Amino acid sequence: MRDRFRINNRIRAREVRLIDENGTQVGIVSVREAVGLAEERGLDLVEVAPNAVPPVCRLLDYGKFRYEQSKKEREARKNQKQAELKQIRLMPKTDDHDLEVKANQARRFLLTGDKVKFNVRFRGREMAHPDIGRKMLEQIAEQLRDISVIEQKPLMEGRVLSLLLAPTAKVLKAAQLAQKAHSQPAKPAKSAAASVATPSDTPLDEDEELDDDELDDEEFDDDELDDEELDDEEFDDDELDDDELDDEKK
Repeated sequence: MRDRFRINNRIRAREVRLIDENGTQVGIVSVREAVGLAEERGLDLVEVAPNAVPPVCRLLDYGKFRYEQSKKEREARKNQKQAELKQIRLMPKTDDHDLEVKANQARRFLLTGDKVKFNVRFRGREMAHPDIGRKMLEQIAEQLRDISVIEQKPLMEGRVLSLLLAPTAKVLKAAQLAQKAHSQPAKPAKSAAASVATPSDTPLDEDEELDDDELDDEEFDDDELDDEELDDEEFDDDELDDDELDDEKK
């Protein structure tokens, strides 16, 4: 890692805003005073924000600081998607169906963060009609405009007409996140015992069954009571009708 930070006597400013090794702001002090304080504590004075007014400096172990910075950069490069160049060959006689298949293939490449280069190769008398190849490339670029940008417009190189497409920033970021998630170790699956009901669930089930049984009993009792009351009312009505009939006969 290159020395991007000025340290100790390489700092050019006269005054700096000093932060000590514990992250506490000391205040604005002269560079000579800050360097002397760093030497007393066995640390280095590192300019971490040179564009600030005054520049911000910290007291820290510069060797350890460089190691941590380089480690972070390695991790960032490791998780970063390395774009590859995929080439797709076309001919002026390629029909519309095959052209659509090629476009779908290029879409898959672009969604994974790769660049795609279309090459239309002309042979013999086909060189007299480069407009056919140019029209094909423009059609493909239009189909893929939602996920790509034209990095190089159709360019004739000898007998080959080329078009270079690159994924958009949004697509490239999504591809990098997908690669990062794929590179992380998978979480262990839950054990089968976790899916089995806990003992605390059993009383709840029994209570639910008990409530259902009590509800059925109450409904049954209500039905019997209603039937008995109905029979009594019908019986009383029958007796009343017979008495009235006897009175009328008398």
